[in-house]
Amino acid sequence: MSKLEKIENEVRHLSTEELAAFRDWFREFDAEAWDREIEFDASAGKLDALADRALDAHRAGKTTPL
Repeated sequence: MSKLEKIENEVRHLSTEELAAFRDWFREFDAEAWDREIEFDASAGKLDALADRALDAHRAGKTTPL
């Protein structure tokens, strides 16, 4: 049995309260991982082309206020 299969099995056997707590923990864990990935990509310049396109569109009047 793989590590993932073991985790899946454990999650299936959580009580309602434990599952809610796990869900909250995982949501926070996943959000932090996503933030680290975006921060890494931004610092590596991987988002520069997207930012440039957005700024060009804004300067050309192709954006709408939020």
